[in-house]
Amino acid sequence: MSNLAVLPIVIPLISGILLALLHKKIQLVRVLAQLFTGINLVVAIYIMYVVQKNGSIILESGGWDAPYSIVLVADLLSILLVVTTNIVALACVFYAPKSLSKQQEEFYFYTFFFMLISGVSGAFLTGDLFNLFVFFEVLLMASYALIVLGGGKVQLRESIKYVLINLFSSMLFVTTIAFLYSVVGTVNMAQIAQRVQEVDQKGILTTIAILLFFVFGTKAALFPLYYWLPKPYIVPNPVISALFGALLTKVGIYAILRVFTLIFVHDTDFTHNFFIWIAGFTLIFGAIGALSTNNIKLVISYNIIPAVGFMIMGIGLYNEAALSGTIYYLVHDMIIKAALFLLVGSVAYLAGTSDLRKIKGLIHHYPLLGWLFFLSAFVLAGIPPFSGFIGKLLLLQGGLQNDEVVIVIIALLSSLLILLSMIRIFVRGFWGEKDESIRVDKKAARAFTMPIVFLLFFSVLLGVGAELFYPMIENIAAYLLNPELYIESVLKE
Repeated sequence: MSNLAVLPIVIPLISGILLALLHKKIQLVRVLAQLFTGINLVVAIYIMYVVQKNGSIILESGGWDAPYSIVLVADLLSILLVVTTNIVALACVFYAPKSLSKQQEEFYFYTFFFMLISGVSGAFLTGDLFNLFVFFEVLLMASYALIVLGGGKVQLRESIKYVLINLFSSMLFVTTIAFLYSVVGTVNMAQIAQRVQEVDQKGILTTIAILLFFVFGTKAALFPLYYWLPKPYIVPNPVISALFGALLTKVGIYAILRVFTLIFVHDTDFTHNFFIWIAGFTLIFGAIGALSTNNIKLVISYNIIPAVGFMIMGIGLYNEAALSGTIYYLVHDMIIKAALFLLVGSVAYLAGTSDLRKIKGLIHHYPLLGWLFFLSAFVLAGIPPFSGFIGKLLLLQGGLQNDEVVIVIIALLSSLLILLSMIRIFVRGFWGEKDESIRVDKKAARAFTMPIVFLLFFSVLLGVGAELFYPMIENIAAYLLNPELYIESVLKE
């Protein structure tokens, strides 16, 4: 049973290798990629069912007991995020043939796609801090290949910035792990958490905590480290932008959530209050960025930043309601960001431009696409009864419980600015007079629509069916607030 934990990593890894050997047989590759992604999603859902029924699945490799073995930990939090990752992946793998050129597909797109999914899943499942670094590098290597797919001048320029910032943060990451190892003598996260409670070097540990936060904050695009993010996420093909926007920053947030609820909980007055300040600035500057541009792809890219602000706000507040809100919002945002990147990619293709000043009256030609965008705007902004509202409501509740009125007000104002940035696209791009110069392509619109509808179904279900999902989210939050449960399950003490 413990071997189940490795399947979400191994299945996409083997799939990517197999499809690399068949990359010229593009029709076969498409079918196999869709099949393998569907299988991986079913496997992940089954693992989540087993974890809910029997508790965390711990895989200790090489016949060694933890903490000496390489450990994979499939608890409710990690496997929920793996399932969400594969929902996004399934939508993207069906969208890809309509979005990518045949040459881009043949140039190992599906191999790098599966490497990315394998790396993201591994980052969620690992119980070892050094292997978290390893899986970060796996997903980053895949993203380096995907961001330059197509080889445009703008892609190459933005990819240099993207690669350099990630190389710097990776060097700092591995250096900080070495620093932490010198203090506690282990990289197993459960054992680190245990030894941190015993080590009488709180100042050094707080310094290490801030260094790790800087590493993860760079990858998650928190203020003031978000400057690299918006443009590199819009220059690749829309399906690649959707994968990046939905998954990459969320791995950084997951790392912060895991590390600062399990390991670094010895000085929450300093670290977690610092998070609240960072969250406030991230919310403000991200929302302003989304209003500052007429590029519809850039609007969605900037809207990643305030979403990250909401999640870090919940970690900083560090109570059950706030952590529940962070987890709910994390799952919601992974799905809705993928849907929105696919939506604006479709709009830019059908309108022939991503400049909002040159788009008008699209709803007359593509009514379903228009109303899907309108629905997505409401989901993203947190209008009741959608999933964004549930997450934000829990976060605001957590803020009021801690008497953090300022961050609550900032969160509410940023929600209004997010809604304004989205409605601006709908009013100026979809509404208004019919533009007869637009080349109508109903067949392409239908092909684009199905994966988007698939994602929006889950997004709406998370809100309307909140009673089904909230008990599990609440259990995860309570579990995170009691790190001894994780330590005992891994070290069997």
